[in-house]
Amino acid sequence: MTPEEIQNRVLHRDGLILVVDKPAGLPVHGGPGGGDNLEAHFRHLQYGLRHVPALGHRLDRDTSGCLVLGRHPKALKKLGKLFREGLVEKTYWALTRKAPEQREGRIDLALRKISDKGKGWRMLVDPAGQASITDYRVLAETDGLCLIECHPRTGRTHQIRVHLAALGCPIIGDAAYGERRPGEQLQLHSRSLTLPMQQSKPPVHVEAPAPEHMAPYLEELGVNGGAA
Repeated sequence: MTPEEIQNRVLHRDGLILVVDKPAGLPVHGGPGGGDNLEAHFRHLQYGLRHVPALGHRLDRDTSGCLVLGRHPKALKKLGKLFREGLVEKTYWALTRKAPEQREGRIDLALRKISDKGKGWRMLVDPAGQASITDYRVLAETDGLCLIECHPRTGRTHQIRVHLAALGCPIIGDAAYGERRPGEQLQLHSRSLTLPMQQSKPPVHVEAPAPEHMAPYLEELGVNGGAA
């Protein structure tokens, strides 16, 4: 990723934060195996400040959309407090092949991480796990295709993916909790963030346009995937 490419993905910039449109397929930070990651390019987003911006939260490698960065330590501390207290409104779009029985509702299922030497790790619904809550509503559906808007009220790993699978409608392209057909990508997108960064100012609201791999599905549903 060139400096221009990551700078072109900046959706919002002010003195405290940046919101970038994360591409699907690129991890947010480096893993033990190395390889490219989004964080490696943050030095191109300093815009004259002394500090390199840092992650305010995380997105899965295959999830696209809004990702907020703090531009300096004070901003990162503020972001951490907002996320911990559940004051950041997060909206995700998920595409499934099956619609939930109820068009809107709340999924309240605790989650636990399990590890297997041969298969790696995954999240599991477990009453003894961490409390996990996702509100959802169906935005559009046709026979065999459904767009669900999700609002996670907690921030567990793979939360939306596991919750929708538990509801009987796994996300298209999710090999871990559903199925991935040849050529499919995970159809999960961080559509928007609303962040009350300063009491004296209105909350910052940022939307990310749907990625190209979602476009054919949204077209079939008659949904405009552009940012407002």
